[in-house]
Amino acid sequence: MSTVAIEAAAPAAPGVSAMGVFGALLRRDVRVAARELPAFLLRTTLQPVMFVVVFGWLLPKMGFVNRGYTSALLPGVLAVTLAMAAIQAVALPMVVDFAATREIEDRLLAPIPTWLVAVEKIVSGVLQGLVSALFVLPVARLIMGPIPGLTLAHGGEVFAVALLGAAAFSSLGLLLGTAVSPQHIGLMFSTIVAPMIFFGCTYYPWRGLDAVPAVKYAVLINPLVYVAEGMRASLTPGTPHMPLPAVLAMLLVLTAGFGALGLRMFDKRAMG
Repeated sequence: MSTVAIEAAAPAAPGVSAMGVFGALLRRDVRVAARELPAFLLRTTLQPVMFVVVFGWLLPKMGFVNRGYTSALLPGVLAVTLAMAAIQAVALPMVVDFAATREIEDRLLAPIPTWLVAVEKIVSGVLQGLVSALFVLPVARLIMGPIPGLTLAHGGEVFAVALLGAAAFSSLGLLLGTAVSPQHIGLMFSTIVAPMIFFGCTYYPWRGLDAVPAVKYAVLINPLVYVAEGMRASLTPGTPHMPLPAVLAMLLVLTAGFGALGLRMFDKRAMG
C-alpha cells in the first residue's frame, strides 16, 4: 500500500472529528464553486436554456408545436440540467485530479477514511446540480411564459426527485471520473452523455413512446429517464408520467449502485 493510501486510511487525529474534516473539505469546494459560479452556470445551463428558447418559445410561436408541449418540456429541461451539472461537477475534476494536477493526493492525506473523501465529492456534485436546476427553473418559466398544469404545490416531491437525481448522477460522475482516462474524456461525453440526453425522455414523456414499444422499454436502462419522469410527476402532474413511487425507488437503486461502484473505483485509484 502506498504512503498516500496509508495516510488516507488513518483515523482522524485526536481532537479532530472525521465529520469536521469532511465539512472543511466541503466548505472548500463550495467556496471554489461560488468563486467560479458564472463560468459554472454558463457551462451547465447554456445548452438547456438554448433548448428552451428553440423548443419552448420559437417553435410554439411559429406554430410548429402545440403550446401545451411546454408542460412536458420544462420538467425534462430541469432534469437534464440537474443531471449534467451533477455529473460534470464530479467527473471532470476527478479526471484532472488523478491524472494531471494530482491535487487529490492532498485530500487523501486528510485524517479521514478514503471513502469519506469520495463521498464529499458526491455531496459537492449534488449541491452544484441543485443550484443549476434552481437557476434554470425561473429562466425557463420566463422564456416560455405560462405553462399549462405547472404547479409548485408538491414541493416535497420535487425536492425528493431533485435530491435523489443529483445524488445518482453525482455518483455516476464519480464512477466515470475515476474509470475514464483524460484522453478519453471527450469520447465519454459523446458516446455516453449525449445519447443519455436524447434517449432520456427529457424532451418528450416516456408514455409518448407507446408508439414505439421497443424503444419505450429499452430506454429504461437510462437513469435520466427517471429524473425527467419524476420531475413531470411532481411539477406537471397532468402530463403523462411514470408513477412517482417507482421513480423514487429506481433513483434510490441507481444512487446505491453507482455509489458503490464509484467508491470502489475511487479506492482502487487512490491505492494505485
